Amino acid sequence: MRTRSRFALVAHDGRKDDLLQWARWNHELLSRVQLFATKRTGELVSEATGLRVSLLQSGEMGGDAQISAMIVKGELDVLVFFWDPLAIQPHAADVRSLIRLAVLHDVALACNRRSADLLVTSPLLLDTHPLGAIA
Repeated sequence: MRTRSRFALVAHDGRKDDLLQWARWNHELLSRVQLFATKRTGELVSEATGLRVSLLQSGEMGGDAQISAMIVKGELDVLVFFWDPLAIQPHAADVRSLIRLAVLHDVALACNRRSADLLVTSPLLLDTHPLGAIA
């Protein structure tokens, strides 16, 4: 039986600093989960925190699609996606699909620092909660 929750981390260029600050702040929690990330975001998170991150392709090279596929196959529990709603993205269709699939497949989704903080401090994330940990 799998015991570690699986998190995917994604951040657009204009939001990478926000995600790095969040990852540093939540280092202890993130050290207890399995981390996946798009290439550059994952490299930055790993450098900033020392955490092991499984790297996927960069977003525009298919990383968002890889995460979407993981969601559809039930291989992710949490998506932390600090996206920039004001920036034009060349792969905007992939971004919309990623968010849509996370909602459709009941994957916990945080799109900014506040929602990510609320998500990771939820008692539903802990093994000790009466309903169990995120599975």
